Amino acid sequence: MAAGSRAGGVGWAVKATGTDARFRGLAAVNRSTAWVSGSKGTVLRTADGGRSWQNVSPPGAQGLELRDIEAFDARRAVALSIGEGEDSRIFRTEDAGATWTESFRNPDPRAFYDCLTFFDARHGLAMSDPVDGRFRILSTRDGGRSWNVLPNDGMPTALAGEAGFAASGQCLVSSGPRDVWLATGGGAVARVMHSGDRGLTWTVTDAPVPGGDPAKGVFGLAFRGGRGLAVGGDYRTGQPSPQAAATTADTGRTWRPSSAPPAAYRSGVAWLPFLPPAALTVGPTGTDITLDGGRTWWPLGDEGSFDTVDCTDTACWAAGEKGRVGRLEVR
Repeated sequence: MAAGSRAGGVGWAVKATGTDARFRGLAAVNRSTAWVSGSKGTVLRTADGGRSWQNVSPPGAQGLELRDIEAFDARRAVALSIGEGEDSRIFRTEDAGATWTESFRNPDPRAFYDCLTFFDARHGLAMSDPVDGRFRILSTRDGGRSWNVLPNDGMPTALAGEAGFAASGQCLVSSGPRDVWLATGGGAVARVMHSGDRGLTWTVTDAPVPGGDPAKGVFGLAFRGGRGLAVGGDYRTGQPSPQAAATTADTGRTWRPSSAPPAAYRSGVAWLPFLPPAALTVGPTGTDITLDGGRTWWPLGDEGSFDTVDCTDTACWAAGEKGRVGRLEVR
């Protein structure tokens, strides 16, 4: 059966953004409003479904990589820049990007922050690659105005070479008021960590996706309650990525490889809002869709390259290289 017919004739309608920035950060608010963040310190915002975009980049951020952004609505958003030491920063806006406040600048040269997530408009976390052998977790209780490093007593020891991938803003994701998951790669095996108490204590499980190499691991996670999806593989161009997707039905205690995974590396994944067992995954070579909770994936036509995808109750958006942003449309 053709992918288009299986997917009900849906695909990406690419929206002109007027920039060549690469967008790995994406926050979908609804069909009209979305935020994207990426290279050269760029943040764009649309409030008309992508017909026009405002450049609302934080002043002075031109040299930063803004790899993740989380938005609470059309006016409030929090963006994370990645990198060693002071390159890892967090910015916050309450006026649709007209002004920004830098609420965190990493003082530790050993830390490298990759992703952030919010449970609600007040409580959120950011994660750094391991420091002193354990992933570091940063916490906010006031919507990103202030941040504190959590104790690492409840964090499992990292594997040699293990880290997170700042590829899609989805190496740290949350679902519900307290559950959060952290995706890893670069170590002997790819792993997924889970916390049920907002990052204080964690359990860890091996994920059946490619590992054992600095370029391999889990790059993106998506959860809906206890049901989760993991995607990844080998991000190097032209390298094979067999078994680059997995599923869980028990909050990540156990993972199963997809029986028909995407044919290549994927960096972003999101559950579709209007069809409970359906989800999308994206990467440099295209988009795939599942209609059975991630067990089998099918190419969604010739949709081009995207790095990340995010869905709300009413819409799905994707973003990637050369300023590409798309909204899912019925064709």
